[in-house]
Amino acid sequence: MTYTLPSPAPQLTAPARTAYLIASGDLRESANIAGWPTQARMEADVSAALAELGWEVVRANGVDPETGHGFISSQRMGLEVFRSIPADAPLIVAEAVWQYSHHVLAGLRTHRGPILTVANFAGDWPGLVGLLGLNAGLTKMGTEYSTIWSVDFTDPWFRDGLREWTETGRIVHDESHVRPLPELRPSPERDLGRALGDQLLAEKAIIGVFDEGCMGMYNAIFDDELLNPTGIYKERLSQSALYAEMLVVPDEEADAARDWLIDRGMTFRFGTDEATELTEGQVRWQMKMYIAALRIADDFGLDAVGIQYQQGLKDLVPASDLAEGVLNSTERPPVFSRDGGRELFAGRAMPHFNEADEGVAVDALVTDRVWRAMGLVPDNTLHDVRWGEDYDGEFVWVYEISGSVPASHLGGWDKAEGWRQGPVFFPAGGATVNGVSRPGELVISRVFIADGILQVDIFRGSAVELPEAETRRRKEATNPEWPIAHVVLHDVSRDQFMARHKANHAQVVYAPDAETADRALIAKAAMFERMGIAVNLVGRVTA
Repeated sequence: MTYTLPSPAPQLTAPARTAYLIASGDLRESANIAGWPTQARMEADVSAALAELGWEVVRANGVDPETGHGFISSQRMGLEVFRSIPADAPLIVAEAVWQYSHHVLAGLRTHRGPILTVANFAGDWPGLVGLLGLNAGLTKMGTEYSTIWSVDFTDPWFRDGLREWTETGRIVHDESHVRPLPELRPSPERDLGRALGDQLLAEKAIIGVFDEGCMGMYNAIFDDELLNPTGIYKERLSQSALYAEMLVVPDEEADAARDWLIDRGMTFRFGTDEATELTEGQVRWQMKMYIAALRIADDFGLDAVGIQYQQGLKDLVPASDLAEGVLNSTERPPVFSRDGGRELFAGRAMPHFNEADEGVAVDALVTDRVWRAMGLVPDNTLHDVRWGEDYDGEFVWVYEISGSVPASHLGGWDKAEGWRQGPVFFPAGGATVNGVSRPGELVISRVFIADGILQVDIFRGSAVELPEAETRRRKEATNPEWPIAHVVLHDVSRDQFMARHKANHAQVVYAPDAETADRALIAKAAMFERMGIAVNLVGRVTA
């Protein structure tokens, strides 16, 4: 018997002193088209910096004349592009926008040459967020890479790092601010955390995931084999079930939930143009989602819930963010069982993990239990690590998320405003929970996968107040419709944070004062440790 064998793949060879460049893009073409001019400028700057070192940059794929951009916009396209890249070639993944990591992970997983991820340090497009998500995915799958970033690609720190990569294939960053959790001294907080960990391991918990893999975040999918030993299990749910439940929520019930928010001082910037303005109908749908999510959580006995939204639901209903922010708030409109006989989860928040990020799910569940056990307000949320600049002698981060913050972070519902989501990412509109996070002490953390295990970085920070003009400037430089937190990290520099952080998201919770924040951090660390999660302390932490 004779068979026709497939032709072997050609063995490509990279020219000396040549780096290939790719850019992973969005799955939404509207975002790719809008972000391309920024990406093109950034690629030109990176290429110019390499040219000064005597290196040439070859773009692995050209600009598509039909779409007008050069992003890799699907996993299939990523496979095709990598066929033209020599497996041993130095490779640059350049990101100035949000990107879907799974578009390029298959090629990166098998690439043998040195990999460099690079982003522009700017707020207008979420390139930093995309870079951190991609880095976290590479870390999860154990692929070696280097990473670097710059405001304008002319500063000596960037140029020195780029030279180091061209000469050695690596960039070594300072991680002296990170250390493993030491043996905790006996304290009520340590004992509380351990007891809560023991309780979770014995009784177990369920997180409800409305479809996994949102936004291409490979790093945000936690395999059951890693998750289950912590005591946490998944209820895999379909967003179609959420939509179906929304369809049977009466208008009157949704409007009553909206009116509850208005009665407590929340304002909505209503208009009449569905395409560009926020409408009452959009908010009605968001309140139906809030009610539907709680009823499904009750049906399945969930301890936390995560809505993907950005794929699928975005083509059907307005944004999930208002519903998510209400779910994350202890003070929220009451929701009753379908027969009206029981108030669901009365007097407490239902922790929501935005974009179905399972690292956030684990963190939110632990935070909720520790803070409630200590008699603290447990409302917590993720933020995108969006951008930052020096202000008055210290680096102040812009932490920003599409709208899912709890009202207590802003100072109450009377400090919250509903602005319409931008049509590029949110064609069906919907309100944000817009505002400025109040000054106060923060515990910040991230659960991630590295070295084949679950780990968590925990650090301290402060939300600070900036002048109104500076706040307005920062919001206009990013997304003015989204809630913002001005965050100062304790003894962690900009570049230390960027080099270490293994996620596009950071989890944030308030404590009433610094001493309480330090004590709560110890309890949280002790609970994580008891669950079998490796704990790392980052920056100045009192433990």
